[in-house]
Order: sequence, then structure tokens, then C-alpha cells
Amino acid sequence: MSSRNTRPRTSSAALSRRRPRGVRMLAVAAAAAVYLAGSGAPAAADDTAPVVSRGVTIPAFYHPPADLPAVNGTLIRTEPLPLGLSIPGLDGRPMPGTATRLMYRSTDSNGRAVGVTGAYIEPWAAWRGTGPRPLVAVASGTMGQGDQCAPSFALQHPLTLTGDTLSVGYEALAIYRLLATGAAVVVTDYVGLGTTDRLHTYVNRLDEGRALLDAARAVRAVPGASVTDRSRVGLYGYSQGGGASAAAAELQPAYAPDVPLAGTYVGAPPADLTAVIGGIDGSALAGALGWSLNGFAQSDPAVRDVIEANVNDAGRAALKDTSTMCVGDAILRYAFTKSSRWITGGRSLTAVIAAAPEAQAVLDRQRIGTLKPAGPVRVATGVQDDIVPHRQARQLAVDWCRKGANVTYQAVSLPNLGDKILTNHLAPLITDQGDAVAWLTDRLAGRTAYSNCWTMPLQP
Repeated sequence: MSSRNTRPRTSSAALSRRRPRGVRMLAVAAAAAVYLAGSGAPAAADDTAPVVSRGVTIPAFYHPPADLPAVNGTLIRTEPLPLGLSIPGLDGRPMPGTATRLMYRSTDSNGRAVGVTGAYIEPWAAWRGTGPRPLVAVASGTMGQGDQCAPSFALQHPLTLTGDTLSVGYEALAIYRLLATGAAVVVTDYVGLGTTDRLHTYVNRLDEGRALLDAARAVRAVPGASVTDRSRVGLYGYSQGGGASAAAAELQPAYAPDVPLAGTYVGAPPADLTAVIGGIDGSALAGALGWSLNGFAQSDPAVRDVIEANVNDAGRAALKDTSTMCVGDAILRYAFTKSSRWITGGRSLTAVIAAAPEAQAVLDRQRIGTLKPAGPVRVATGVQDDIVPHRQARQLAVDWCRKGANVTYQAVSLPNLGDKILTNHLAPLITDQGDAVAWLTDRLAGRTAYSNCWTMPLQP
């Protein structure tokens, strides 16, 4: 196997040694060293070279062509996508729908054209609301940084479990509930997740927001799709996905005014990355710090410089290792790791960023809430959430309210289910999901949403 990609494609040396004899792994350098050595520009993909990420061969579909279309949202290619969780309906059509894998063009935070993959699902259920069948663009929660973690891949393989990687398609529940309403669904893989020409730029608001909006554009050209350019569009996301849907709602007026946005669900959004770093550091999801550093090192030279100056050998090894990990891998390997183990002198990542104005400026530019979102938005956050801290998510709702946005804010009050072990973050995902789907379905049906910004002083 070979590749012209700059992106690291293997796991650690220990994992590589466990591969079957005769399987030649891709030669890679540590992720940070790779980024620092080059310009940061992704290499052209080789459509003929198979790529293996932690023992999983990435289908050739995910290799973007060297030449991309000129217009954002242009469909590049499609193929049928077998759903891993599906049953035949009485009429012979699969339930909950017929899926298509897709690749489309978007633009990254540096203005470069990128191929992004995802999946479109034409629902089995009929749409019983007004107007043509609507579309929900789903932004998945954190899946990881390895290409085998892509949300579209997880729809086909709900559980990927090898000796090297563990990925669970946990977003299927929300996706299938949305399909049951009769709305069509498109899921984006984000920039660089799945596609083999670059790293996934984790929690980069421009990359994620644009990829979500361009997914909504691309499905209009999917063969057999019943949605049209007149279909109302909803955005749905929790955690990383909540940040992506929030960013997309802000970006839509200028970036994608042709997308008729009817409403946006924003669950547990990482709106202020400076605050979120503090929540993730030392938590069960500490490996996500590696994904953030890897992604911003690829897109922002200022971050690459700070990494080179401050990350020690253990940190460089962790960056390389996490670059091909899914959530399950990261929890098993790096849960409760403190960033000070990766930093020269034992400082925390928060302290390093505070001492580096150029790096802090990068995070400040990622702040969500500086623009007024299009259409009504529903912001939900668990008051006990200590991974994606509640206070900064609530502040997003406050910021939008101050800009005159139509905001429905919901503080999800649950008992403290354990510090830093993800339970306080994940429980609201489940307990609020029914209300979130119902709220968004009402927007897709054209029903009016009434802001409750006036209740903010009364809500936690």
C-alpha cells in the first residue's frame, strides 16, 4: 500500500507490529513533525492507492479527486450505501430509508477547495407536513480523527471493532428519529474525516459550518432524492455537532443564502474553545485535545509554531497516535490524561495558550456567538456538563439573544452523574433528544417559534 498523502495513516509502532504478516504499513512521521515540516497544504489524493487506518481499509470512494468542482455544494460522486441497521418495509422499500454515500465540494477555513464525504437518506416514511419533503442536515458529535471513524462509515458499520480501533455509530438514534418524521437526512463527515487527503480539522467552526451547509446543497443533485431547492432545511447537532450546527446557522446568511434554513438545534455546543479545553483536560475525553491540536496545526501556522516550541516527546507521540483514533480508542488509551504530561516543563495546555497570544488569537477566532444566526435556534445544555462546560454554552444563547436572534434556550437539569467521566455530557443528549426532534419538526412544518430570551435571567 502506498499514499502520497501528508496525513499520518497508521497507529503506533506497537499496533503496527500486531498486523498480519505481509501487510505493509504506510511509513509515517509524528503528526506534529509532519505539519511543521511542510506548508500545511494538503497533498493531492491518489485514487488508486488503498489507505489503511488502524487495520480498517478505507474504501476508494473516500479518496478525493485531484481536480474539484468550482462551486460549493457541487456533488462529485455517489454510490449506494447499505445501512447497517435496516429492515425491509411492507412495500419492499428498506426502513428507515434508502441511503446514498456522497462526496461534494466545500471550502475550508483557508479558502481552499475540499472534497467532503457524507450520506443522504431518503426516508421510508411519508412527510405529512406542509410543503415539499424537508431536509435535516445532521452534524455528528465527536467521532474521532481516523478516517475509519467517519459518520457515513458508521451508518454502514454501526460497530467497528478490531484489535486496533473501536468506533460506535451512536448518532443513529437521532438520525432514525428524524427519518421517522418523514424528513430526509444528510449527514456530513466534516472536512478530512473519511476523506484521505488531509486530517480532520476537529472543532474548526468554519470548516464544520461550511461542510454542513454544503451538504444541504449537494443532496439536491443526488439521484432519487425527493428534496428540492424549495425544501425547508433544518440543522441538527450535539456536542461537536452542536458547535457545527451553531456555526452553520451563523454562516448561512453570507455563505449559503440559497439554503432555506427553517430552524437549528444546537446541543451542548463548544462555543468557546478556551473554556472547553479546560473541561476536556484530564477528563475521560482527554484524547480530544490531540485532535484539536492536530487539526489546528494543519490549518493555522501560529498553532504549529506553538506546538513545536512547547510539546515534548510524549506529546508528539500522542499527537501521532490520536490522529488515527476514534472515540473508543481515545477513551481506552488517554482517559484522564492531563495535558501537562505532553508539555515541556509540565505546564497545562491552557497555560501554554495563555502565554502565546498568536495561539490565543486562533481560538478567539473560533468563538461562536459573534454573528446573528439565521432563523430560530434551540440551544440546549446540561447544567452539570463539565466536559463541554455549561456556562460557555449558556453564554452562546445569551450572545445570540443580545443580537436579537430568535432563541429557545433549554437548561437540562439533571443530578451530577460523576465528574469528568462523560456522563454529565452524554445524559442530556438522550434526555433532551425527543424534545429537540419535536422542536425541529415543528420548524420544518412551518410552525412559528417564539423566543424565550426573556427567561434567561430566570434559567440556570
